Amino acid sequence: MLDTKRREVIALLGAGGLLLAAKVKRARGQQPGIPRFIYVPNAFPDDPEARARHAAFRKEFEKLGWADGRNIRIEEHWGYTPPGRLQAVAAEFVRSAPNVIMTSGSGMSEALQRESQTIPVVFVAVTDPLSSGLVASMARPGGNLTGFANYVASIAGKWLEMLKEVEPASNRVLVILQPGNIGQQSLLRAFETAAPALGVQAVPAVVNSAEEIERAVSAFAHEPNGSLLALPGNPGMQNGDLIISLAARHRLPAMYTHRFSTPRGGLMSYDTDIVDLYRRAASYVDRILKGEKPGELPVQLPAKYDLVINLKTAKALGLQVPDKLLVSADEVIE
Repeated sequence: MLDTKRREVIALLGAGGLLLAAKVKRARGQQPGIPRFIYVPNAFPDDPEARARHAAFRKEFEKLGWADGRNIRIEEHWGYTPPGRLQAVAAEFVRSAPNVIMTSGSGMSEALQRESQTIPVVFVAVTDPLSSGLVASMARPGGNLTGFANYVASIAGKWLEMLKEVEPASNRVLVILQPGNIGQQSLLRAFETAAPALGVQAVPAVVNSAEEIERAVSAFAHEPNGSLLALPGNPGMQNGDLIISLAARHRLPAMYTHRFSTPRGGLMSYDTDIVDLYRRAASYVDRILKGEKPGELPVQLPAKYDLVINLKTAKALGLQVPDKLLVSADEVIE
């Protein structure tokens, strides 16, 4: 895995340098009439999950009749763009005037919305696009954005129920989230609503950096009967390995919202099948390229969630995973 600083450097090159290269390429001559599509996965090409999502999208897109270089030009911009750079990068994408942009996550989607009310955007893996103002309604988005949400807020209660099943003694949960992330805030509210009935207190940790995460987890672990939940997206996604190591060090049972965390040593994860969302997103890009308006395409919800349990980690924490949970798991790591 690349360290965070190197990743940020690559992101800046990927989000700025690749776009500059694309402009140079256009200047050298582009076939008139061929639509241009920008793919922004908010991930690195060395990430197996990102590669699986990309492969699912491209396979489905090609089945719909699109071939890069023949009847479509696809520009792929890999890398993680730091929050402070999102707006500038979004502005570059908009100035290049593509026919469609597809992006992952709330940050770039919101930045693109601020830059343009006309260029169609298909988002994938956005939490609560209605509350964040990305769409006017889920059934009829109304603007230039539509796409595929990765969670509905009620899933936060499911995360908590599973944590309690694995560790019934837990009565405090540290919830890691990012400042200003509206989708995460809706998940936190749902979590706080479900918590009292299960005898749990939610302890929000609004953090950005690895140092802030480490301080928050270490302070929380001073009291007993705690567990941990990192909400989807950043900072948990960018600092997943750190959170896994902190949970192990402080012996905190943890629920992860990204499937890739569990094989790396996380106790368990309950996550949307994001690969399926990318596969389905191909049809929306296709329909928009053929003339449909994004504002008339309803926001789609997940069709499938995956539960993954790491029994090795459970044993290290002295936890007994109930048979009911093991039977319902999509994957058990032993």
